[in-house]
Amino acid sequence: MTLFETAKLSDGPSLFHEYEYSVSQISSEIKTIIEANLGYVRVKGEISGLKIAASGHGYFNLKDEGAVLACTCWRSAMSKINIKLEDGVEVVAVGKISTYAGQSKYQLSVDKVEISGIGNLMKILAERKEKFEKEGLFDKAYKKPLPFLPKTIGVVTSITGSVIKDIIHRISDRFPSQVLIWPVTVQGENAAKEISDAINNFNAQAGELRPDVIIVARGGGSIEDLWAFNEEVVVRSVFSSQIPIISAVGHETDFTLIDFVADVRAPTPTAAAEFAVPVLKDLKFSLNNYINILIEGLKNYFHNKEKLLAAYRGSLDLDIFISQKQQRLDDLCFALLELPDKYFQIKHLELSKIDVSSIDLSYFLSNLNLTLKGQETKLKHEITIFLDKKTAEINLHQSLLETLDIKNVLKRGFAIIKQDDRIISYKKEFDNCTQVEMQFQDGSIIADVNVKN
Repeated sequence: MTLFETAKLSDGPSLFHEYEYSVSQISSEIKTIIEANLGYVRVKGEISGLKIAASGHGYFNLKDEGAVLACTCWRSAMSKINIKLEDGVEVVAVGKISTYAGQSKYQLSVDKVEISGIGNLMKILAERKEKFEKEGLFDKAYKKPLPFLPKTIGVVTSITGSVIKDIIHRISDRFPSQVLIWPVTVQGENAAKEISDAINNFNAQAGELRPDVIIVARGGGSIEDLWAFNEEVVVRSVFSSQIPIISAVGHETDFTLIDFVADVRAPTPTAAAEFAVPVLKDLKFSLNNYINILIEGLKNYFHNKEKLLAAYRGSLDLDIFISQKQQRLDDLCFALLELPDKYFQIKHLELSKIDVSSIDLSYFLSNLNLTLKGQETKLKHEITIFLDKKTAEINLHQSLLETLDIKNVLKRGFAIIKQDDRIISYKKEFDNCTQVEMQFQDGSIIADVNVKN
């Protein structure tokens, strides 16, 4: 029973307005009434004014053409939302209607947010695709080739349903291999994180637990059912995988973002198994053909060599062969000994053919004279430069000597004080002096010394 009801029963209608409430009591009563009568609701509207606080709590409004509803999404609930909240997106928010006494308003305490309508999903999908394309996540340069004969095949899918059975059955039929299954949920709030973790964990394995190729698969469904394979965390895990990945999500006409980032896209999970392994029977048939071709080739090769050997066998005489090679060696030695004489004979013949009288010595000497004159001119020029440089250095030293000459110093008003031809430079040297000689520019004098301390 609320305070309102208590006041009515105890005081009657006429005394109801005489009951005094505190502000907190009124706020608490309103909160109790609203929460008790409305409880959890699903509210459809367009997000506006989205703000994420440093604490991780989210605050936004849901609006339509006629009203605005304030919404609060606490950090614990924000971490579970697997879609990107942004202004302008139409969503369905699930939560409890409550009040905020600090601003005298009612609000929706949000526990879950879902995209409303296929149109909004397609808009988000197009924006994400454009973003990843700009980052280069779909570039063919990053596509890894599938191994020809994988020893181990990793499969990321639901452990229940026909998908995993179809994949295992097809692999067993074509080329029996080890299959490692990482079971995940393929739709719902936790699906994207589980799929991403499975891909990352497969890559972190070592030895026999590390697959040579990974198949990410699920059956067909609506765009909402397949949405986990469009989430950014899954796309980036596929791109970062060092192990080649085959995407096999939905039917042939279904496309998700991991189809563009995966190394190979299969139209169905069964087709993914066919891409992963060859057909053992076909391999055996091809191998037998190659073996037969190789055997026939070897038979023909040895048969031809036998025929060739038989043709040489009748004419082959080792003594004759060695004597012929010996004779060839002797001929080469004789030719080598005669080579110097022949060389000098050739050069002597060339010299004898030269007509000395036809050589124009005057032309030769004229050219030589021009060369000598050119060298003489160059030498004179270099000597002149050298002498000019040394003359400038001598003049500089001469000017410096004249500046430092004692006579020139005396001309500038200085005097030289001597005692017994010893120059006195300091005052303390006068202590034992009675007379000194003072030399000036025009002569010298003898002066008595009277030292005063």
